[in-house]
Amino acid sequence: MKNNIKEYPFYFKSTVIIFGLTLLSFALFNLKGIMAPLAFSMIIAILLNPLVGRLQRKGIPKIVAIAISLSLAFIIVGGILYFISTQIMSFGENLPQLKIKFNEHISQLQQWVAANLKFSIEKQQKALAELGNSGKSLLGTALGSALGTLGLIFLVPIYVFLLLFYKTLLLNFFHEIFAEENSVKVSEVLVETKSAIQSYMVGLLLEALVVAVMNSVALLLLGVDYAILIGVMGALLNMLPYVGGIVAIALPVIIASVTKDGFSTQLGVIGAYTFIQFIDNNFLVPFLVSSRVKINAFFSIVVVLLGGALWGVAGMFLSIPFVAILKIIFDRLPEMRPWGKLLGDEVPTRHKGEIWMRRRERKASLAEKIPENTES
Repeated sequence: MKNNIKEYPFYFKSTVIIFGLTLLSFALFNLKGIMAPLAFSMIIAILLNPLVGRLQRKGIPKIVAIAISLSLAFIIVGGILYFISTQIMSFGENLPQLKIKFNEHISQLQQWVAANLKFSIEKQQKALAELGNSGKSLLGTALGSALGTLGLIFLVPIYVFLLLFYKTLLLNFFHEIFAEENSVKVSEVLVETKSAIQSYMVGLLLEALVVAVMNSVALLLLGVDYAILIGVMGALLNMLPYVGGIVAIALPVIIASVTKDGFSTQLGVIGAYTFIQFIDNNFLVPFLVSSRVKINAFFSIVVVLLGGALWGVAGMFLSIPFVAILKIIFDRLPEMRPWGKLLGDEVPTRHKGEIWMRRRERKASLAEKIPENTES
C-alpha cells in the first residue's frame, strides 16, 4: 500500500518549530501571573503527595490527610519566614548608621576615581543620578511584580489542595489521551517525573540548610555583622544554579566593606565562600541533589537565564525542574532522544563524524584507492 504521509522539507519544519516556540514564550510571558503560582503548586503537591499517601494508608480520610499535610507545610514555611523577618528587623534598626558609613566610602571612592581616572566628581554624580532613576523604575516594577505575586500566593494552597484531591483524575487523563499501547511509557514518564522533582527539591532544601549553616559559621568567625541573616540569604540565593552563588558573595563583602576597616575581612569572606562553594559543588550537590535526570552546566545556565527573562526569580527556580521533565520525555521518545542527550551531562569521548571517518578509512573502496595511489 502506498504511503500517503507527506514529508516536509527541513527548512519548513524548522520554521514551524521556531514559530511555535516563539508563540509559547509569548504566552508564558504574558500569563506568568497565573502560570507561575500554578507551577509552584504542582511542585509542592508532588512534594506533599508521599505524606498524603502515608496518612491515607493509616486510615485517615483523603481530605483530612491533605489538610494535615498543608498545615505542616505552613508551619515550616512560617517558621522560616518568622526567623528571617526578625533578622531583617534587627538589620533595619542599624540601617541609618550603615547608610552614613556607606556614603563615606562612596565619597572616598569618588575622590580616588577623580584623582586617578580623571573622571570628575560632578560627572560621577550625574552618572549615579541617571543610574538611580533607572533603578527606581526597576524597583517599582519589581515591587509591583512582588505585590502581584503576594496577591496570587493565596491561590497556591487552593491549587495544591485541588491538585492532591484530583490526582487520580489527572493521572487517568494523561493515560487516556495517549494510545493504549503507549500506556507503559506514559506510566514510566509520570513516575520518573515525580521521582526527579521530589529528589531535586528535597535535595535542594537540604543543600540550602547545610550551606546556610556553613555561611553563618564562617561569617561569625570572621566577625561580620548580621552573619546569620547574610548566611541564610546566601543559601537561598545559592539555590539559583550557577548564578545565585556569585551574587551571594557580594552581600557579605559589601557589609564587611561598610562596617570594617581595611580589606582583611573582605578577603577572608571571599576565601571562606570559595571554600564553601568547593564543598557544595563537589560533595553536597552530588550526594544531596542527586537525581535520575542530570542537566549539563551549559544548558543549566541558559535555562536559568531564560527562566529569569520569562518569569523573573520564580522562573529561575522553576527552570531546572521544567527542563528535567523535558529530558525525561525526550529520553522516552525515539525521535527526540538526540535532544535528551544534548541536555544530559554525559560527554562522549568521540564525535560521530570521527567514528564515521575511521570506518571509512578502514573500508576504503577500490575506486577511492586508485586516486590515492595516483597522487602518491
